[in-house]
Amino acid sequence: MQSLILTNPRVLLRNNYMGRQIRRSKEKTMKPNFFVFCEGETEVAYVNFLRSQYRVPIQVISKKSDSNISLRYINNCKKEYITTDNDKTFLMFDLDVSGTLERLQSIHNAILLVSNPCIELWFLLHCLDHHAELTSKACIKKFQTISPHYTKGTLSQQEKQILAANTNNAVVRAKLLTAHDNPSTTIYELIDALNNI
Repeated sequence: MQSLILTNPRVLLRNNYMGRQIRRSKEKTMKPNFFVFCEGETEVAYVNFLRSQYRVPIQVISKKSDSNISLRYINNCKKEYITTDNDKTFLMFDLDVSGTLERLQSIHNAILLVSNPCIELWFLLHCLDHHAELTSKACIKKFQTISPHYTKGTLSQQEKQILAANTNNAVVRAKLLTAHDNPSTTIYELIDALNNI
């Protein structure tokens, strides 16, 4: 006959006729949360796609405007989650609106995932190099030459396949661009962080 005594959730004491055996459960370390604050539906669709690819706890928090994102807002949002000391906070925004970069840079301890002019530049870099300045509208049209049915706010299965197959190319190309200039994107920093998990 055996009796089980729990003195600590991590320690299981087992008494039997042969003497006392102590078995300790393995320490489980939680993977860090990746909190991604972003401004629109396209960013949410992309981050959800990454969540399915990497299978890590990525919490995407959409905000329609960057003008009132603040450290206080970020901390309030995080209260809804179980957090770890290794959590990372990312701000994924387009820089096609004047003053956006300065507002985002004022939030300390956050990693900026900013695209100038827009996230579609990141998508474009999966397939080709681009070094000339362009508008958001021109960037979307250029990506539509690769994926003719692309619309903002969604990612089709074909687009997800393009992105999954060419992520490393996009990272290499994005790192060659000057951060915050037009064109540029620092979304590769999220990919690097996910690959390091």
